[in-house]
Amino acid sequence: MAETKSLPTQACVVIVGGGVMGAGLLYHLALEGWKDCLLLEKGELTSGSTWHAAGLCPSFIADYNMAKIHNYGVRLYPQLEKLTGQYVSWHGCGAIRFALKPAEVEWFHRVAAVGKLIGFGCEIIDPAKIAQLCPGVVTDGVLAGAWTTDDGHVDPAGVCNAMAAGAKKLGARAVPHTRVTGIKMRPSGEWEVQTEHGAVVCEMVVNAAGCYAREVSRMAGTDIPITNMKHTYVVTEPAPEFAARDGEMPVMRDPYASSYFRQEQKSALIGIYETANSQECWSERGGWPEWESQNELFEADFDHLAPYIERVMERKPEWANLGIRRAVCGAIPHTPDANPLLGPAAGLRNYWHCNGASIGIAAGAGSGKYLAQWMVHGDSEINMAGVDPRRFGDYAPGAYTKAKSHQDYEHMYALHLPGEERPASRKARVTPLYARLGEQGAVYTEANGWERPKWFSPDGREEQPGFRHNNIMEVVAEECRAVRERVGVIDLSGFAKYEVRGGGAETLLNRISANRMPARDGGIVLTHYLSEQGRIIGESTVTRLRDGHYYILSGALCEDRDFDILRYGVKPGEDAAVENVTGDYGVLVVAGPRSRATLAEVTKADLSNAAHPWLRAREIEIAGAQLRALRVNYAGELGWELHCPMEKLQEVYDAVWSAGGAHGIANFGAYALNSLRMEKAYKGWGAELTNEITPFDAGIERFFAEDKADFTGKKAALESRGRNSDGAQKLIYFETESGDCDVAGGEPVFHGGRAVGVTTSGALGHYTGKSLGFAYVDAALLGGGKNAGGFSVELLGAERAITVLKEAVWDPQNERPRA
Repeated sequence: MAETKSLPTQACVVIVGGGVMGAGLLYHLALEGWKDCLLLEKGELTSGSTWHAAGLCPSFIADYNMAKIHNYGVRLYPQLEKLTGQYVSWHGCGAIRFALKPAEVEWFHRVAAVGKLIGFGCEIIDPAKIAQLCPGVVTDGVLAGAWTTDDGHVDPAGVCNAMAAGAKKLGARAVPHTRVTGIKMRPSGEWEVQTEHGAVVCEMVVNAAGCYAREVSRMAGTDIPITNMKHTYVVTEPAPEFAARDGEMPVMRDPYASSYFRQEQKSALIGIYETANSQECWSERGGWPEWESQNELFEADFDHLAPYIERVMERKPEWANLGIRRAVCGAIPHTPDANPLLGPAAGLRNYWHCNGASIGIAAGAGSGKYLAQWMVHGDSEINMAGVDPRRFGDYAPGAYTKAKSHQDYEHMYALHLPGEERPASRKARVTPLYARLGEQGAVYTEANGWERPKWFSPDGREEQPGFRHNNIMEVVAEECRAVRERVGVIDLSGFAKYEVRGGGAETLLNRISANRMPARDGGIVLTHYLSEQGRIIGESTVTRLRDGHYYILSGALCEDRDFDILRYGVKPGEDAAVENVTGDYGVLVVAGPRSRATLAEVTKADLSNAAHPWLRAREIEIAGAQLRALRVNYAGELGWELHCPMEKLQEVYDAVWSAGGAHGIANFGAYALNSLRMEKAYKGWGAELTNEITPFDAGIERFFAEDKADFTGKKAALESRGRNSDGAQKLIYFETESGDCDVAGGEPVFHGGRAVGVTTSGALGHYTGKSLGFAYVDAALLGGGKNAGGFSVELLGAERAITVLKEAVWDPQNERPRA
């Protein structure tokens, strides 16, 4: 249990918050060997959101990495009482989710496929089997159930206290009744955590404050995207059916009622996610809880909840006459995308987040495990991009997150279909072209708040989203055809952009990235940032504008993360200044065999190969705007990225569009771009390139300057080269059999009847007509090369043979970009 001894004055790590997330991290830091860790809780352990949680532990999740986080808890919690001696009360009753629409059944197949990869059981069952497992349930309108056999529920306070007890046994400390009053960084770079009982100086601070996490962030001078939503569950009087049966009813999840319901001892527990008019906690305070409060609950609004409870009674009529014994309405933190915040805070060295989990009991142990790996070793064994707090920028806290969180809460049991664009908090970051492209039919998607064209509707049609080929396939194919045969233009202004200046700029960039920086003015290279363990933590395109002045581009989702890599890489006294200029420059990509002819009409600059070769940048003028023209693009065609002052973007676009009319110019969007890059076998950050693997695993050795002086991760990466055993994975590029759906990422790859790998991304190559994908597979099965056969991939429940490809299906010699 928690200690109440006097507060130490120093620690390696101080965790603020004693709920399941903080306790899970403390336990796993101790398991990793970090004993000098201190958890501070202003009340009792569990007293924020943990103590009043319903304790559900679902494996049912299609996100490959989040599924690993949840599954770890499902595996740990049944053992935790034996490991720690602390009461846990694990109920391994399984769970069943209802499918009411055909698309939901298809989704179940995706979840079941993830289960085959990770190891949790997921069986798709018919209504008769549902009724057998849960007698008395009415299955009207139910097409199928997803029966996750390993799921269950647990006592939330028991799990939290058990992990704290386990941490204590290993040498770490948890101190309750110690309110943090301030957090500041000392000139030495250490953190000083001030409390009502004194100050603790530490190397690292972790914000695990749950529903109070924004307040703890504010102490350090920053903010995070969390909204606390009111969630209610009710517990009924004892149900006769439970008194008469020995086994426990599975946890049921029903989109019709937007509710979950399960057995709670001999009573029924019913949890409701309202589909409209959801409520935020502490709305009278702008959503900010009082830092002095603890164990806070709210009054349940039964008039508001009644329609949902009534629908549960339609499913379980024998509960209709049961009275309600108690109602629990408490705060649950939500983030804009429903994933927790696990990782470094942007711009605050050694300040970490472990919060924002809306399904916190399920995620607590796994969040602690994988974040502890990151803190201790510099890497986690899973891809952390989807939980890294830096995936959201400064635009996110506040109104943006509030609207997203209400939307997420109200859609808890509504399937988010591929291609579906939900309306909350749109237009957070737009370019001057937003309205103009909208007039031309642009349908937008979102990347780190930026609105980015996804496809262009030529006739007003709306996409019918789903897992299979749909009504816009020919439209996207035509966009691809325009780029391959004529010329296309896309607004990619959401790229993260930085400038590095100073006499030490080249030294800095060579030291923190794997490729050699360009030696000549105008040179362009693709480079990767590695961790000390040699794993890939970032990717950038670097342009040398002139000696001591570099222009750097990263993906939109990487803006804050890569900014940290760059600025933290500067040594004390080094002549290198790093600036984030993302909002200063707009970006148009003009690509296709007629792109040179198009641009020749709007600039006096010589764009010939002799004057402006591939992988070269130069300054040119278009429509009176001075811009940086980079001869590089992600479509794999002759083309340029045009980087101009953001305020000049529309003028430059208008000039290019007008000149391109004679050459068949067309707008294209992210759907087409993904199809084009798959045909070129271009690997993507966050999919093929992640913190799980090294450059040699990913097959990007040509960007690894082995003969360069030492750089971050070089030694570890070289040691990984050639490994072909002990579970090593290597990236393959492949074609699948044709069908009406394609690889999306996260599907299992089989060989000899067993799962041997996982897909990372894929798409239909519209121009070549090939269904393409990437996957990491067991390296031992590839022999000496990537020509092994016998692989297959499971797509929506069907197994399809795949052919491993040695080269890109389009322009494998890369002649077209050099044209």
